[in-house]
Amino acid sequence: MRLFTLLISLTITAFSQERPNIIFILVDDMGWSDIGCYGGEVKTPNIDKLANEGLRLTQMHNTAKCFPSRACLLTGVYAQQCGMSNGINKITNAVTLGEVLRSAGYRTLASGKHHSNESLYDRGFDHYFGLRDGACNFFNPGLQRPGEAMPAQKRYGKRTWVDDEKVMQPYTPVDKKFYTTDAFTDKALSYLDEYKDEEKPFFLYLAYNAPHDPLQAWPEDIAKYKDTYKLGYKNIRDARLKKMAELGVINPAMKLPEPTHQDWDSLNPKERETESLKMAIYAAMIDRVDQNIGRLLEKLETIGKRKNTLIMFSSDNGSSYENAEKNVKKNDGELGSAGYWASLGVNWANVSNTPYQRGKNSSHEGGICSPFIVHWPKNVPQNKIDAYPSHFIDIMPTLVELTGAKYPKKHLMNTEVEMPVTPMQGISLLPLFKGQSNQERSSPLFWQWSTDRAVRVGDWKLYSDNYQNWQLFDMNKDRNETTDLSEDYPEKTEQLKNLYDQWAPKDVRKKPRKIKKKKQS
Repeated sequence: MRLFTLLISLTITAFSQERPNIIFILVDDMGWSDIGCYGGEVKTPNIDKLANEGLRLTQMHNTAKCFPSRACLLTGVYAQQCGMSNGINKITNAVTLGEVLRSAGYRTLASGKHHSNESLYDRGFDHYFGLRDGACNFFNPGLQRPGEAMPAQKRYGKRTWVDDEKVMQPYTPVDKKFYTTDAFTDKALSYLDEYKDEEKPFFLYLAYNAPHDPLQAWPEDIAKYKDTYKLGYKNIRDARLKKMAELGVINPAMKLPEPTHQDWDSLNPKERETESLKMAIYAAMIDRVDQNIGRLLEKLETIGKRKNTLIMFSSDNGSSYENAEKNVKKNDGELGSAGYWASLGVNWANVSNTPYQRGKNSSHEGGICSPFIVHWPKNVPQNKIDAYPSHFIDIMPTLVELTGAKYPKKHLMNTEVEMPVTPMQGISLLPLFKGQSNQERSSPLFWQWSTDRAVRVGDWKLYSDNYQNWQLFDMNKDRNETTDLSEDYPEKTEQLKNLYDQWAPKDVRKKPRKIKKKKQS
């Protein structure tokens, strides 16, 4: 028996030397054009370096909302198939990347936000530290500390945090220099130190909650952008469009949707000051993420793991139009501080999602299209940009193929009885990672969140808001969704509509409901 165990151990060790370490970095509510390598003015040298030395996808898709996007990413199935489409629950009928990769001999580690009713520690991760909730105060997610202002919160003291088997509600950090982005990285680096001499490979899921509101950042980071956004919405958007064209991440010949932001000159001086400061804080939050990614890359270099580590970077949905400030009972501080909960707002969100329409919660590209970077030395082609239509459901089959892991048909999950597992819904992107570009996707893609729904087959995308008024777009010629072709191609419209109806679970085939239209300037 001992000899057999030794042989298995030696086999895993030999295989692990050939397989890469894997890191997936996810940010929260960040617009498609915010980072430098996608056209933004925010200083992101470390992320840009990963892009310049690797692959950028311009059509990676999410679900338009935090928790279903994370469920898709972790499971390789649609949120509608794992119990995470209509509310924050536990993942059912599916396995996680942690469970699959741990069974293949990987050390599985997670730090950051997991928007669910269960801990990643209970779903295949050897270690997990972070926010098991939607949003929190960045400087103090818990109770007021002596000598400090009341931390601004929507639900005071009720945000759930986890550190392996320990569940904390509230979590009040002792360290007064606590800031979630830094803390999540600190924990990830401690994991890498702990297992630096281990022979088997690791999978690290590093899921930041920035730049999701509240807008809170370190003063030194905010100072970098104090004058940047005084130029106003249009000037920043125009500068991004010009840079995007130069980088090659958009086709400048495509028609642009009309901007929905206000005229900057229509704001009074106080409003302009507040608006420019909000965007400066938002930029500072992304800047701090980039600084921490720099710390991560330095650690990989120090422990000798950089060359054989596959790194992926993305955002869980587009920049948010939501305004949470009205739900905060008390703001006791300045913008950017622990005592104030501010949201970005509709105007800057429109700029963040340039060149697309809408943002978070919408199945237009502004809500569902994410920046996506792949860095893998000597494997992924350098500085390549590809428009292959992809989705978070593709990550599981990609890593299964890469690692030789077995995707199970049954799993124990949250019961003592094995339960059926939904088959993977995505397509492996490994050929794409290795430079084999293929613009034709062999299976359709689906979206449904709230009252928005969409289906895409090839270059055709069918979209509907409030379960009516289907619109058809040619994504090859009109990725910005400016021209509805449903009347010109009624057969194609009906074909895609029937395809969507066949896919959609019964509980999401709802009748249209009345929605109060938000006023937009």
